[in-house]
Amino acid sequence: MEITMLRRTKIVATLGPACTDPKVLDRMIEAGVDVVRLNFSHGSAEEHTQRADLVRSLAKTRGRAVGVLVDLQGPKIRIGKFKDGKITLNNGDKFILDAECELGDQERVGLDYVDLVYDVSRGSTLLLDDGRIEMWVEDVQGTQVICKVVQGGVLSNNKGINRKGGGLSASALTDKDIEDIKTAAALKADYLAVSFPRSAADIQQAREILQAHGGRSWIVAKIERAEAVEGLEAIVKAADAIMVARGDLGVEVGDAAVPSLQKRMIRLARLHNKLAITATQMMESMISSPIPTRAEVSDVANAVLDGTDAVMLSAETAVGDYPIETIAAMNRICIEAEKEVDTPDFNDFQSKEGILRVDEAIAKSAAYTALNLNVKAIAAMTQSGSTALWMSRISTHVPIYALTPEVETRRKVTLFRGVYPVNFKPSSNDRDQLLAEAQDELRRRGAVRNGDLILLTIGEPIGRSGGTNTMKIVRIGERKVT
Repeated sequence: MEITMLRRTKIVATLGPACTDPKVLDRMIEAGVDVVRLNFSHGSAEEHTQRADLVRSLAKTRGRAVGVLVDLQGPKIRIGKFKDGKITLNNGDKFILDAECELGDQERVGLDYVDLVYDVSRGSTLLLDDGRIEMWVEDVQGTQVICKVVQGGVLSNNKGINRKGGGLSASALTDKDIEDIKTAAALKADYLAVSFPRSAADIQQAREILQAHGGRSWIVAKIERAEAVEGLEAIVKAADAIMVARGDLGVEVGDAAVPSLQKRMIRLARLHNKLAITATQMMESMISSPIPTRAEVSDVANAVLDGTDAVMLSAETAVGDYPIETIAAMNRICIEAEKEVDTPDFNDFQSKEGILRVDEAIAKSAAYTALNLNVKAIAAMTQSGSTALWMSRISTHVPIYALTPEVETRRKVTLFRGVYPVNFKPSSNDRDQLLAEAQDELRRRGAVRNGDLILLTIGEPIGRSGGTNTMKIVRIGERKVT
């Protein structure tokens, strides 16, 4: 029997007009999507709910679990609209951002964030349209921010505004976000991404609102503000996962700072037993091209080598011409890059806070044993997914199968690096029978063959609720515990 090669790094794909056809979406799932992203900056609550339902239905038909990530819009600060849709600014032009302007022209444009006048002063630098346009603030008068154009170009409707170095005081959660959190809770989103958080308090606020409406999503903190970098460790500890959101982050801190920050963020997330998603322009050229650039291949591979749990596609799958080809390309790049991941040293088994729980100790011990005993697979019998998460913080190359009857847990572990969800409902609480059924399941999946060693983690006595406390080593084809 041939052993199946698995991709450890997960793929997150954004849904949009390019994949509204169920046939296209089904092919995306077939190509390797692990988690779909619903971008709440666009579309209605009803549309997002229908897409989540469709994804889950298609995944179930294929016998798979696919996670759903709801991405809140956040306080994206934007200019208003122009009479003619766009203008061209030249270096040295005077230009006014005016909260009271309704339709812009060559001299001024409106704002959707009236408090900008309190956040900037003479000498501030504003970056528009992801940094393509740069303006220097000369003065602030009433509702007007009077600027001089440093770097000109074409400026069109509703482009975003960042302040170089950060410092905009807009709340991380808008009224729209609060309503969208309620929608996320109703559609049972597996993950909820909070845009532009400045501190751990923003993450806690989102969690409290979510839980108040019955939501059980894990919270993803999108790191895209300069202030978030300053308070990074506290935000990581408050969240369940982080997203290295390189677009706005690069605008605020400078593009040259992003690669080293990416490595630091992923490393810190793993130390705190949290997840990491790397995002923004990973395969940007494939919006209109069937093949990626060599630079994009290197970018995705570098994120894999950094230890990210997932790589994310945005416009490439939401509005691109080649969503399926893009996923297939990302899949093969990840698999190839994973061949070069170094074997961890002992320090990889230490979390930032140390090991504080029995189940975490069992999980780390299992990973260490699997690494040193030529174990072919780990079967983590889990209710919440925590044991599988702790194991996945260590790059052992040993596949981790999260065996669980809980559908929510199966969907959550779709984002864990090196973890694969398995719908497992044993017929008995008898230990020997349970071990035999677990062996049969892994053999059926092509993960192991007779004679291979597998490692199982379970809670004993069998059938009790909570807390993995036992590790078993079993040779496939034998009932005897070794």
